[in-house]
Amino acid sequence: MTAKIDHFFQVSARGSTYAREIRGGFATFFTMAYILVLNPIILSSTTDKFGNRLSDVEVATVTALVAAVMTAIMGLGGNLPLAVAAGLGLNAIVAFQIAPLMSWPDAMGLIVIEGLLICVLVVTGLREAVMHAIPPSLKQAISVGIGVFIAFIGFIDAGFATRIPGEQGTVPVQLGLNGQLSGWPVLVFCIGVLLTISLMARRTRGAILVSIVVTTVLAIVVNEIATIDPRAWGLTVPAVPESVVAAPEFGLVGAFSLFGAFEQVGVITIVLLVFTLLLSDFFDTMGTVVGVSNEAGLLDEKGDVPNLGRVLLIDGAAAVAGGAASASSNTSYIESAAGVGEGARTGLASVVTGALFALALFLTPLATVVPAQAAAPALVAVGFLLMAQVRYIDWERYEVAIPAFLTIVVMPFTYSITNGIGAGFIAYVVIKTVLGKAREVHWLLWGTAALFLVYFAIDPVEQLFGVK
Repeated sequence: MTAKIDHFFQVSARGSTYAREIRGGFATFFTMAYILVLNPIILSSTTDKFGNRLSDVEVATVTALVAAVMTAIMGLGGNLPLAVAAGLGLNAIVAFQIAPLMSWPDAMGLIVIEGLLICVLVVTGLREAVMHAIPPSLKQAISVGIGVFIAFIGFIDAGFATRIPGEQGTVPVQLGLNGQLSGWPVLVFCIGVLLTISLMARRTRGAILVSIVVTTVLAIVVNEIATIDPRAWGLTVPAVPESVVAAPEFGLVGAFSLFGAFEQVGVITIVLLVFTLLLSDFFDTMGTVVGVSNEAGLLDEKGDVPNLGRVLLIDGAAAVAGGAASASSNTSYIESAAGVGEGARTGLASVVTGALFALALFLTPLATVVPAQAAAPALVAVGFLLMAQVRYIDWERYEVAIPAFLTIVVMPFTYSITNGIGAGFIAYVVIKTVLGKAREVHWLLWGTAALFLVYFAIDPVEQLFGVK
């Protein structure tokens, strides 16, 4: 049996050992286990168009379920030390951009469609066309913009920044309440941010997960000894759970509507929303797969990733599975590099990580005790990690720098990821045309920019044709 496992995963052939693979699987799990807490908080923090809110316990269950299954499949089918889970940034698009326009099942149906499109792109080879259509500067800017957007959400959710009603001032947000920080929950958040950035600066493995756990414990203690209005904590009041272990709740599995979104919003909006999801998912996956494989020394002499076709197909299937289970789109995690750092070189490490996610299915009550003030520091930290990609943008070339800038700032300023991408795409096409370089713009980008023009001008267009 041992020889068969070694042959199947090529453990010895890749210069690894069972101990390294197991250690790597554990390292990857503990580095990315924060998603078991963070995904429920992001998806449960907002309501859909009809005021419905997802259960954090059920979201925690499906988050662990899809991560367990798809990570194991990635290990068995792709034979790479890559773990799969709900994608950060992607879940923010679903929660704050898509769900407010339709029901949760409709939103998850769009995730399924996006995943199926990725699979089609992989099977037909069109991924190369998509890869070349979007300039690198805009790819990086999209990640940076999502990072700023997520960090902004973290500050708002924690109460560090609050909205100001129009009658009370000329600025939309302020520091704390009435321009100053006050209250124990905000103090907990501030301590959590300082702890998170300190652990990250020290390169502590599992820094985000450690911060969430420690800050949650602090919040529980503070809530016990201080007199605090429960409403100050927001949706989740920190308290010791009645039990740590519980049976998984699979109520969200299969709760999606494949074409329900078409009854809620226009076709153009749906096309842009799906394109936004596809863009973020597809390019994040490509960067992660290449980066982790390179770190593991698995690229061939041409710089190609082994089993790339299967890996990308499994990743697309993970998006489908995430939507079908209402866990949001699942994708490969760059945190897999932690396992590579421990010596993992094969898919056996992913099978170990998948098994640990399966075990986490029975620990979902823990997700219900984490207040926003303990999770928000993680959002700020993830924002930093995504924004770090700003260094890859060539700020000396205005033709790429200006569209990148607009992509980044429009996202948080309009509270919309789609708006940011649209602003960047349109600016890029216009600037290239003005400079006489229109032929450098891929036809796919021209078509997308045209769609975004209609998207932004939909109100006057509808009035012009008497739709309203």
